Amino acid sequence: MTRLLIADDHPLYRLALTQAVRGVLPEADITEAEDLPGVQAALAAHPDIDLVLLDLHMPGSHGLVGLASLRAEYPGVAVAMISAHEDPATIRRALAYGAAGYLTKRADLGELQAGLRAVLACEQWLPPSLREAVASAPSEPGDRETAARLATLSPQQFKVLTRVAEGRLNKQIADELGIQERTVKAHMSAIFEKLGVRNRTQAGVLLGSLSLSDPAREA
Repeated sequence: MTRLLIADDHPLYRLALTQAVRGVLPEADITEAEDLPGVQAALAAHPDIDLVLLDLHMPGSHGLVGLASLRAEYPGVAVAMISAHEDPATIRRALAYGAAGYLTKRADLGELQAGLRAVLACEQWLPPSLREAVASAPSEPGDRETAARLATLSPQQFKVLTRVAEGRLNKQIADELGIQERTVKAHMSAIFEKLGVRNRTQAGVLLGSLSLSDPAREA
């Protein structure tokens, strides 16, 4: 049985996505989450989830940070982004950080189902109307290298990195992750080496470069 996780903070859109999924996979097992911690909890409880439909600006996700964290912690799970925003450069960045596809919230039922079929078949999906623009959009300097470096981190190292970026001290990180402080220090040394940075500030800035402002919240 195919398992999907629909992650969006708007209940009505989760319902619309559920209906789209049912049209493609009537027997699919569907789990829902409204923020990134909920996504992570669902994946921890159901490691056999096949696909996550992740809202780009869902609470706790911070743009591409949520995508990168899921790809690091659950590399076997495909993640397709969902957003009302269709900036080609942003879509290109999402693909660089491992998105299996990009679904827009203005897509009709037929397009949503075509996208679902594609990503479930391990094919990369972009809305037909945006493919040319995404292909010609300039790449963000450093994205390819940053994505490659982040991909070398272990799931636990990525958890440490996200907490460093949030300003946590080693003792706080150790308490949150249930590990010893010296283990956090060992992870930090490995993180610095893998990311090619010298200190906590540089590591936090690197991860912060994946953050995206939500145009809807700025309006």
